[in-house]
Amino acid sequence: MSTHPDYRLSQLDQLEAESIHIFREVAAEFEKPVLMFSGGKDSIVMLRLAEKAFHPAKIPFPILQIDNGLDFPEVMETRDRWVERLGVKLVVASIDDAIARGIVIDDGKTSRNRLQTPTLLNAIEENGFTAAFGGGRRDEEKARAKERVYSHRDEFGQWDPKNQRPEVWSLYNGRLHEGEHMRIFPISNWTELDVWDYIRREQIEIPNIYFAHQRRVFERDGMLMTETPLNPCRDGEVASERTVRFRTCGDMTLTGCVESTASTLDEIIAEISVARLTERGATRGDDRFSEAAMEDRKKEGYF
Repeated sequence: MSTHPDYRLSQLDQLEAESIHIFREVAAEFEKPVLMFSGGKDSIVMLRLAEKAFHPAKIPFPILQIDNGLDFPEVMETRDRWVERLGVKLVVASIDDAIARGIVIDDGKTSRNRLQTPTLLNAIEENGFTAAFGGGRRDEEKARAKERVYSHRDEFGQWDPKNQRPEVWSLYNGRLHEGEHMRIFPISNWTELDVWDYIRREQIEIPNIYFAHQRRVFERDGMLMTETPLNPCRDGEVASERTVRFRTCGDMTLTGCVESTASTLDEIIAEISVARLTERGATRGDDRFSEAAMEDRKKEGYF
């Protein structure tokens, strides 16, 4: 029997090491990074990775949330607990504030999700952020599948999918000109299942809406939507109480839930293991506007 310790890394160990390397590389390379934070499972995993990357010091950059005014209360409560525990600075850019300042125009027809982009770009410019971490993963959606870990944005915050920089042997090109910035995706190579496995391994706190619970919902465009005063039923829609959970968090008027009885991390992982649709494909109405909806928004400067 061998007495040598086993130094082989598990898949999660390798993914974690790569992400931590990216966090440290960006913190050393860029003058003013920020971590974009939605309060969902991916951005919470990002916070955990950033915490590990700089432990025992505090995370050396703030987190930025674009408040669309339509977030689930459970998500905001979890965000506040994470901010308090880590002692990290929170910057909130509000769409309501952006409307009041004339940065965006609320015509009553455009979704709050679409108004996030100019609000985000304005927050990056006003705060002088040169790099913005995001929790996007390649397995979520095809536009994200072809985006690099270091995603260059021009002086207008726009992404050019035909002009991306090569990334070989984990070598990243962070050169910027005046007014440009970089989006950074440390968990780009993770899958939804990797994220859930990591949450279970690290015992990470996430909003309780990810677990099965009773909720009044109604069907719209093939998805189960939450009935609230902000998202009432339309003519012909009927709400009923069902056992559901969310696979992703966001604007409650566009984010659907799925029928599920998965109330533990083990049950969620078993459910995800056999899922045929990504969480965005299954529950995000904003990705259904067109085949290229996400790519079009990313060209405009979206997350």
